[in-house]
Amino acid sequence: MTQGLQREEFWYRGLALKDLLTKGSIPILLGTGGVGKTTIAAALALAGASANLNTAVITVDPSKRLRDALGLARLGGQPTRIGARQLAAAGLDPYLQLSAMMLDVSGAWDAIVERFVADPATRRKVFDNPFYKSLTAEFAGSEAFAALQRLYDLHQTGAFELEVVDTPPASHSFEFLQTPARLIRLLDSRTARWLFTPSLSASRIAMKVASNAARFVVREIERFAGSNVLSTITDFFAAMAESMDGIIDRLQKTEALLHSPAVKFVMVTTAEPDRIRQARELLTQMEAEGLKLSAIVINRFLDERTWSAVADSTDPLSHLAEISELRSSLAKDGADANGFGRLVRHFEAYRDRTLDDIRRVAAFAHELPKGVKLAIAPEIETGVRDLAALSRVASYLTSGTSILKPLESAARSMHDARKLNVP
Repeated sequence: MTQGLQREEFWYRGLALKDLLTKGSIPILLGTGGVGKTTIAAALALAGASANLNTAVITVDPSKRLRDALGLARLGGQPTRIGARQLAAAGLDPYLQLSAMMLDVSGAWDAIVERFVADPATRRKVFDNPFYKSLTAEFAGSEAFAALQRLYDLHQTGAFELEVVDTPPASHSFEFLQTPARLIRLLDSRTARWLFTPSLSASRIAMKVASNAARFVVREIERFAGSNVLSTITDFFAAMAESMDGIIDRLQKTEALLHSPAVKFVMVTTAEPDRIRQARELLTQMEAEGLKLSAIVINRFLDERTWSAVADSTDPLSHLAEISELRSSLAKDGADANGFGRLVRHFEAYRDRTLDDIRRVAAFAHELPKGVKLAIAPEIETGVRDLAALSRVASYLTSGTSILKPLESAARSMHDARKLNVP
């Protein structure tokens, strides 16, 4: 196959993003904070429900605006069905089966303890333990753990045909994927179990810290416990001793679910240079861990007006070319001195930023490994404030990436023309 045909083949990858929304599929969205991941998760869930799947979305404490978009006054730790009245008001099928739930971090941890620690008095000791409180509130991954446990519980019930998971914001998406393995290493550590055996006194523990292995475990665990003394950590392991094996088994099953064919990882990013760089890093890390990324969503790429103009025009980006003509007209009329020049500079900055984004996204798209699907969604001008706007986002996500080809061609032509000083 020639390089030209390979490039041509690329433009149709995005058409298959909807193929991820199938019965039994679990799309898990990854992405750093601020890329619109929660909105994309809700939009994908709506797309799944529109494909006649009974769908649930687990969100991370969504903003009031997104709750309003879903037509819900509040979200709790149990799935809440989107009402028929809200769906009909947005022009959607009122019989769509779409439910949403909010992530409850402390509730997920407590549910694990209640399941595996049978004695009420022992459970109370665990809940009141300072180390447990630090572990559930400050552990780098506590929210990820909670999301995975709720997913595991939801999946085990078989109540939904499609489960979309919005992961907690993190400094890097990969933290979410590493959480089960990290907790297994921490809680199942032979050194930890040996070091914090209930029969040992605090003074004997202090003596055992002399070994390098013990010092490492203590340092890792005390990082979560803050300034708490070792005795609180000992009390935690003592209370959890009989149930630790059950918890480790649960974590291992969660880890296995992450690697199962049902899970489809979808990364959400934007067109900024640092976001694209982070996306490349995640691709590399996932490959090293044996995890496959199924799709990438470029969110807030251009705006809806530009998107519509490109879709409906045989001359994409002609509105950007007019900015150069406006500059020429100002120079001829001498209008630059009375304030119009500042306005034109603003337009020129917008044009340059748009062209840079197009070139950057197109280049990134061509680099994607075979099998990684691409979807694009523009910035919604009024924001996602209701189900109708969320439905528009869902439509963009499942409509393919054919718009990118004319955008790339037009951006290249404008760039070449400007190099030749052709207006």
